[in-house]
Amino acid sequence: MRYYLIAGEASGDLHASRLMRALKQHDNDAQFRFYGGDLMQAEGGTLVKHYRELAYMGFIPVLLHLRTILQNMKRCKHDIMKWQPDVVILIDYPGFNLSIAKYVKSNAICPVFYYISPKIWAWKEHRIKNIKRDVDELFSILPFEVAFFEQKHHYPIHYVGNPTKEEVEAFKKTWHMERDCFYHHNCISEEKPIIALLCGSRRQEIKDNLPAMLQVTDVYSDRFTIVIAGAPGIEPEYYQPFLKGHSAKYIQCQTYGLLCEARAALVTSGTATLEAALFDVPQVVCYETPLPRLVGYLRKKLLKVKYISLVNLIADREIVRELVADSFTLSNMKRELEAILYGCQREEMLKGYKEVRQCLGNECAPENAACIMTELLKKD
Repeated sequence: MRYYLIAGEASGDLHASRLMRALKQHDNDAQFRFYGGDLMQAEGGTLVKHYRELAYMGFIPVLLHLRTILQNMKRCKHDIMKWQPDVVILIDYPGFNLSIAKYVKSNAICPVFYYISPKIWAWKEHRIKNIKRDVDELFSILPFEVAFFEQKHHYPIHYVGNPTKEEVEAFKKTWHMERDCFYHHNCISEEKPIIALLCGSRRQEIKDNLPAMLQVTDVYSDRFTIVIAGAPGIEPEYYQPFLKGHSAKYIQCQTYGLLCEARAALVTSGTATLEAALFDVPQVVCYETPLPRLVGYLRKKLLKVKYISLVNLIADREIVRELVADSFTLSNMKRELEAILYGCQREEMLKGYKEVRQCLGNECAPENAACIMTELLKKD
């Protein structure tokens, strides 16, 4: 069968690549064409557009690049129509992907599957109408989404397990063979513990969050090694201006290795918060926004959930501190980082991480999703 996949960022590239690998196990004739990244390309098929050309977030960046975004969307629609796949599989990235779903459905090209469902429970809940209309099957990787979609909106979904948990556990099993190489290759001394800075996967996130993270951690540089996790798809040169005047080290595309060794982390909200939890790294969630007081007010009025980090959302309680908008201040960051480096809050957070693991279960998400997808397509 012919599978057309669309992933618009680094995490989507990872999850989509593992889904592709699983699909090949169930379908010997699988052919792939996709918008995605290097990991998907390594699984075979045709890369039409790299996610580096798609990853815009925030009102201003989207507005500035609107022409490019619309051109990419138009090209994607035409490419799908020309290739005539047996299914289109969308991976997160709802602003782009829901438009594609509408096009595919309205032109009756093929079924539309959504792997890693849009986070409409946080905001833009009205998108449920588009999902019901344009998406044939929805695959969730977060357990709390089942009640949201099925009970609140009467839309059946498939909870297939969480791929991040499986990816982290698989990495841990082989880390002992890579550990020495990690320290040697990155010229990091093992004498000092590490504070990791995970400042996002997009340029705007890095620009907004990294300067404050570096300023806060400067005072620890005599006792700790401060290490920035470079994001896939962002060239190393982009980070260099931020590093001037700081002793922090930069490493590229080695986030899991870094988290294996980190004592604590400052993390921009996203999948990275869950990754840090699964590696048992105490963290402070930091997310700077423009007009922080206004955004802080609007957050309370517009967001449908109490938390922004996956850790807290999965547990349905505060396990990690979230410093967002008006609470994102240097003094708050310093206080919370100190608490997880030395205080009792550190042990409480590690206990909370065990709770998160239990909530996620032990299912193999890409394997489960691939099995369900191929069975559904055979019926058609």
